[in-house]
Amino acid sequence: MKYGTRTGNPAKARTQCAIVGVYENGQLSPSARVLDKASKGYLRKILKRDDISGKTNQTLLLHDVPNVGATRVLLVGLGNEKSMSSAKYADIARTVIGKMKATSSRTNLCCLLEVDVPGRSIEWKTQKIIESFEAGLYSFTKMKGKPPVKTDSIESVDLLLDDKSELETVLSAIAVGNALTAGISSAKTLGNLPGNICTPTYLANQAKQLAKDYSSITTKVIEEKEIAKLGMGAFMSVTRGSVQPGKLIVITHKGGKAKEAPHVLVGKGITFDTGGISLKPGGGMHEMIWDMCGAASVFGTMVAIAEQGLAMNVIGVIAAAENMPSGDASRPGDIVKTMSGQTVEILNTDAEGRLVLCDALTYIDQFNPKTVIDVATLTGACVIALGSHASAMYANDEGVAADLTKAGEDSLDRVWRMPLWEDYQVQINSAFADMANIGGREAGSITAACFLARFTKKYRWAHLDVAGSAFKGSGPSKGSTGRPVSLLFEYLNNLAA
Repeated sequence: MKYGTRTGNPAKARTQCAIVGVYENGQLSPSARVLDKASKGYLRKILKRDDISGKTNQTLLLHDVPNVGATRVLLVGLGNEKSMSSAKYADIARTVIGKMKATSSRTNLCCLLEVDVPGRSIEWKTQKIIESFEAGLYSFTKMKGKPPVKTDSIESVDLLLDDKSELETVLSAIAVGNALTAGISSAKTLGNLPGNICTPTYLANQAKQLAKDYSSITTKVIEEKEIAKLGMGAFMSVTRGSVQPGKLIVITHKGGKAKEAPHVLVGKGITFDTGGISLKPGGGMHEMIWDMCGAASVFGTMVAIAEQGLAMNVIGVIAAAENMPSGDASRPGDIVKTMSGQTVEILNTDAEGRLVLCDALTYIDQFNPKTVIDVATLTGACVIALGSHASAMYANDEGVAADLTKAGEDSLDRVWRMPLWEDYQVQINSAFADMANIGGREAGSITAACFLARFTKKYRWAHLDVAGSAFKGSGPSKGSTGRPVSLLFEYLNNLAA
């Protein structure tokens, strides 16, 4: 969708729908007051009928308001003016796009930048409107035999500005918002593709296409033969059971100085996870198409920063493999040597994500990274602990943890820091190898992070377990959420500022 700006009297704007806010107790927002004055009190008359009280997310669509240029006026409840929050503002924007889709309005004027959100700038509000609107417009229809008929006709949204001095700021924010949503959409689509389509080879080809689409991007795909030569025994132990060859995909965005050390993102890309020989139960196994959402979020973040032209060097690494049972698959009890030289006893082949990640995390040491963030749908234990609202964060550096926490609050893609204490390390000790790949039922998300921590001692690192936040397995919004692209994008932009 196209986003633009407009200044001047909103009552005179020729548009098919104008969106204005109404607070509780009938208090009109500034633009609503302008429309009310032009219509000689029409809006206040409507409010007195109690069709809308101004409670948060209430809406009322009006047609042919007297002396107003807009064909329709959408009143949206803003709640109590003193209780406006960042989360509430984003929720209101999501409500608005839902109502806009139900109209046949091609052109729209959004008058919500004037709403005061404590601690938030006009740039933040602009980006959040775009992110919320695009989330509401996204649909995954790529696999339909016949694409469904498009039900909405929205073509453009203009954001009303108080004055022209805000123009350049808002236009810049629109560009950033468009870049972010391009990344989120690509992450969602990759995540939603079935395992028979989105194979490791498919991911590699998509990464190669990025290098064709963006001049700042170069892509390197490491094939299984070289993966084995590099000594990535843990990675190979996962991919060996599948006829689909594994890939280590390295996507480099060169936006900073030539010799500037990069920030590195590493994504778990298990394109389908049966559990291997430690086979998962059949019920719910179809959800394992989303076990590559960590990789999808890294891919989406690389799209977003390339689209934006972020002035920073960033490397995205995707460890892509399929975890299948076969006559050549790894067995519980196998011991493998990782690229780091450490050995791992595989007690459960369904704890495969950490096996591909540990070798990827060793591989990226050659880049001398400023920071490393890995992203993975790693453990069901994380879902039990945190549900879907926050991603679990583990970090070996206080600064990285603080930066991610702030980015999460600003982007509303939040994280919750979990302990990475030495006390837990004993759970993954092995009698026969340097470590085991599981640590028992207790503290499953923590022991998975402790496993990864043994491979990340040379750099500043954080691990994001997004098993609960990266996708929704049921309901009307079933599918990939695109998280944590917003978080990673905010994190990198804050560092670049």
